[in-house]
Amino acid sequence: MENKRGSWGSNFGFLMAAVGSAVGLGNIWGFPYKMGSNGGFAFLLVYLLLAAFVGVAVMLGELAMGRKTGQSTVGAYKQLSEKFVFVGYFGTLCGFLILSFYSVLGGMVLRYAIGYLIAMFGGDGWAGQGTGFFGWLLYDSGSMLLFYALFSIITLVIVMGGVKGGIEKFSSVAMPALAALLLIIIIYIACQPGAVDGYKFVFKPNFEPLKNDFFGVLKTAAGQMFFSLSLGMGVMATYGSYLDKKENLQKNAVIIPFFDTLIALMAACAVMPACAAFGVDFGAGPGLLFASMQTVFANMGGFIGNLMGFLFYFLVLIAAVTSSISLLEGTVAVLNDRNIAKGKEPARKKNSLIIAGLIFIVGIPVALDALGSGGAAVPAPYELLGFTVEDLGAGLVPVAIDCWLDLYDCLSEGIFMPLGAMIMSILIGWVWGTKLVKEEVEAGGHTYKAAKFFEICFKFIAPIGLLIVLIAQIQSFF
Repeated sequence: MENKRGSWGSNFGFLMAAVGSAVGLGNIWGFPYKMGSNGGFAFLLVYLLLAAFVGVAVMLGELAMGRKTGQSTVGAYKQLSEKFVFVGYFGTLCGFLILSFYSVLGGMVLRYAIGYLIAMFGGDGWAGQGTGFFGWLLYDSGSMLLFYALFSIITLVIVMGGVKGGIEKFSSVAMPALAALLLIIIIYIACQPGAVDGYKFVFKPNFEPLKNDFFGVLKTAAGQMFFSLSLGMGVMATYGSYLDKKENLQKNAVIIPFFDTLIALMAACAVMPACAAFGVDFGAGPGLLFASMQTVFANMGGFIGNLMGFLFYFLVLIAAVTSSISLLEGTVAVLNDRNIAKGKEPARKKNSLIIAGLIFIVGIPVALDALGSGGAAVPAPYELLGFTVEDLGAGLVPVAIDCWLDLYDCLSEGIFMPLGAMIMSILIGWVWGTKLVKEEVEAGGHTYKAAKFFEICFKFIAPIGLLIVLIAQIQSFF
């Protein structure tokens, strides 16, 4: 049965896939721009505390559930308690919605990487738009759909290759390559005049943002943590279900968030000093990855600017793919497990095609609404409700209906992720008991060294923290 489902070839392969799932656009794009919009060090401090006291515990819980049951998230909840299977569907739907907009952003990253590759050889990779390319691209429906489709196909092909032959094989090469590219960019940026101000923004203690808008910083850091660590979306339970009993769950549950956070900090140490060196606003928002960074590389000038731009967007592309394959796998595995339970073959390739096709359809509005800029090929949600661009600018429109990306993000990152993780923490802490995790950690002969710490996290810190996060998320969207 396990051979039909697939399994990791080694713990290193699992770690590369799991860290790859965690390391994605959330690290290279989300972490720097959210840090820039939320006071730098203040955001970092809250993020680290959440990762240590909530993220690691939720990570361990999901890995333990997956490995104990040998099932993806829906099957895991069904086996442990039929009446809580809806939590598994929360995670699956969450991953589905996230991938529908994530792949659109991945396609844009692919287009930027190709643009810099063309520019390196003397061509015009920006359709004559120069640094105004980002705004132009949002309204170029043909390009948005084309690169959305190409990114989706790359993800699909890897997942169709299976756990060991597709996901593990790709991640084992991609993650070391990503780290090497990021290090090259960090070293180059560090040598630029004025870069030191970027490091000060990241690491110099500054608590003013916490005094001014504590809940705003909290909800942003929490959303970033869940999105970045692939928690609450069925991914880690699914990846844990392919893991051998001899592997140390407790150690892996710490290693994955550690390296994910390290890569996020490295990304901040590339992006923020670059912004400081070339006069780009730290708080440029979601456009930081595209419009702002293009300005940075344009200011570098000539071949070097184009080369650094290509390397940057290529590493972002690698990060995006390692995450997108985990999101697709989390949903495909549900169908695979259902087939196996009925005594059938998993039909991985067929299921991958079906799910990828449905996700692509759901993501089309994200690709065509120009991120809510108005007057695009597909109306943004606020336009469908009769609001105008002026209403949007005046703040009369809830964030959740600014654009299709925000709507999907509200449902997934804003509600399903923290709600599902909160319920899971309560179940492990108070219903099933923390012995579920303890037994699974010790299954391979390993000592559950931090048992008391995790018990406190599951019973008190994680549920209370996640409830606060859920309330803050809902308030921020509406």
